[in-house]
Amino acid sequence: MRKAVLLAAALLFSAPVFAADATPAPAFTDAQKSEIESIIKDYLVNQHPEVMAEGLQNLQHKEQADAEAKSKSEVNNARDRVYNDPHSPAVGNLKGDLTLVEFFDYSCGYCKMSEEPLEKLIKEDKGLKVIYKDFPILGPVSVEAAKAGLASVKQGKFEAFHNALMSKKDHPTSEMIYATAKDVGLDVEKLKKDMTDSSVLDEINANLKLGQDIGVRGTPMFIIGDNIYPGALQYDQMKQAVTEARAKK
Repeated sequence: MRKAVLLAAALLFSAPVFAADATPAPAFTDAQKSEIESIIKDYLVNQHPEVMAEGLQNLQHKEQADAEAKSKSEVNNARDRVYNDPHSPAVGNLKGDLTLVEFFDYSCGYCKMSEEPLEKLIKEDKGLKVIYKDFPILGPVSVEAAKAGLASVKQGKFEAFHNALMSKKDHPTSEMIYATAKDVGLDVEKLKKDMTDSSVLDEINANLKLGQDIGVRGTPMFIIGDNIYPGALQYDQMKQAVTEARAKK
């Protein structure tokens, strides 16, 4: 039955067939087309909806694969902005043999889910460098937190501030941002002043433009070696990605 339905669909939507004597084959009448469409619809919707679901799933996988392939190509084109921006905070082994890049938002719950595994990986992998790209897309507080994070670099407290703020399970507020800054030993008044420096906003805008150029559609997004990993990652997934990236090198 399935083959018959697929054949009917092929006949309905294909170009007219011509015989060897170049005489056009009879075309379907409107009534016949309507009957075939009804048969196909009944087969896909009522009798075998799994066929349609399978087709949609395959289409989604193809679209995702195409998007990731395009992102990988764009990352390669923008390598200098991805890996060599002197204003992007970096932790771990700054002269390590492998670099992991994360686009993140302090208001992103999935980023917070990935933070503990990432911190664990940084502690365990002595050859890993991690570059953080503030990508505040979830509202004004996200922008405020990103400014605070970037400004904390001037006091040498980025990693402590970043880890502490990301450990908060609640959605960040202005009060939380500055309370966290105080808790990790930042001079809050100096932090607020440094947050107004034009270089801070310039870095955020540069990250947003970079994300747009390479196809960042949400946070977190990780770049590990030649591969793009959108969405939250667990420790084992991160470690496997790092292992594979090193093997390719």
